[in-house]
Amino acid sequence: DALVHWEEVADALGAGDPPAYDDLATWTGSVTRAPDGTWWLFYTGVDRADAGNTQRVLAATSPDLMVWERTDVLVEPDPRSYEVRSTSLWDHQAWRDPWVFHDGHEWRMLVTARAAEGAAWDRGVVGHATSPDLRTWTVQPPASPPESGFGQLEVIQLVVVEDRPVLVFSCFTGELADARRTAGEPGGVWAAPQESTRPPYDLSTARLLLDDSFYVGRLVQDRSGAWQLLAFVNRQPDGTFGGTLTDPMPVHWDPSGHLAL
Repeated sequence: DALVHWEEVADALGAGDPPAYDDLATWTGSVTRAPDGTWWLFYTGVDRADAGNTQRVLAATSPDLMVWERTDVLVEPDPRSYEVRSTSLWDHQAWRDPWVFHDGHEWRMLVTARAAEGAAWDRGVVGHATSPDLRTWTVQPPASPPESGFGQLEVIQLVVVEDRPVLVFSCFTGELADARRTAGEPGGVWAAPQESTRPPYDLSTARLLLDDSFYVGRLVQDRSGAWQLLAFVNRQPDGTFGGTLTDPMPVHWDPSGHLAL
């Protein structure tokens, strides 16, 4: 069945040859297609020089989704707007998990990031960059305000489900802002309905889709066009790490206007 049975193929990219911004590891990102038919993979790179603590967005291209070639694209946070390695209150510079899409006017990249200012554990924002051509990127101020209740927003995705934009992201229980943790809120996979695919984005609308026994949820359309949520199993019933991919879970809009399973 589609989205249930998978065939493993060769890795798209491994770690780069040193010295390189991805010579330690490549982490998640997204794939989109340019008007000329070229596939673009935007991904997170971490290097040995900084022990993996400085995250950057890199890119590779492919004619067929199977063979990929690295490009010279490099997107880094602007320290005027974002917390960077030298000022980070965490142990790393957050600038990862790029989600790239075209909004009808220009290309947008949404990135896991932390604002340069705000309460120490409440700086999680939607990092933002724009491009006319997928190759040249301008880093913009955060696309959401800090102090919205999240220490970080991971694996951000913005899609339109049945004509309604929705922002999906993940945040573990232990990485929620102090107020949410004090209130006993669980973390996991969140969905925040939006008025538009263009910033600013409102995180106050975020509701939990799955608790953090699951993580990094992504919405995909099956062959019938129906929207499904895929995630990985973070914690099995016995408390051990799962690391497996879930079967697709259908989503719908509930009467209150929130995305639900």
